[in-house]
Amino acid sequence: MTQVTFYFDLGSPFAYLTAERIAEVLPEPIVWQPVSLGGLFKLTGRSSWSLGDPDRRQAGMAEVERRARRYELAPIRWPNPWPTDYLFAMRVATFAFQVGRGRELAMQAFRQAFQQGHDLGLREHVMEAAGEVGLDLAAVEGAAEDPEVKLALRAATDRAHELGVFGVPTVAVGNELFWGDDRLANAAAALGR
Repeated sequence: MTQVTFYFDLGSPFAYLTAERIAEVLPEPIVWQPVSLGGLFKLTGRSSWSLGDPDRRQAGMAEVERRARRYELAPIRWPNPWPTDYLFAMRVATFAFQVGRGRELAMQAFRQAFQQGHDLGLREHVMEAAGEVGLDLAAVEGAAEDPEVKLALRAATDRAHELGVFGVPTVAVGNELFWGDDRLANAAAALGR
């Protein structure tokens, strides 16, 4: 069976759009793999469309909002500020997958960020999401500082980069990569071949 992997970072609105739709477009099993988008940017020498040029930022945000409407998702509510530092959130996501609650945590955090406008750069918002999906908050706090969890996120990011992932969302179907939430249909077609 061909493995399908969804690479994501909780700070990415396009990854949020993918997370909301991936199960409708691609059959299970789908491996959800948290990676650090900031880490990928460092490895590739790239930066986010949301930083720098204000016109490009506004156009990107308008496109996210347009796609959310087209996909019949809740209206986008942008965190303020956005983007921020999601390293703590991504370490918590990494831990959540280790204990079998990763998808639940990811979806709760994505919805907090892009439906409710909560800044996932703030620990309390991440902890709120963790609590809402039944994670032990003391264990979450400890895991976010655990060298093994930190290493697991870094290793996953490095591995993704070695495979050719340069941004999120990326869906891998076997060795074929599809970058962007608008490429889900292409990924499904590749899986069907």
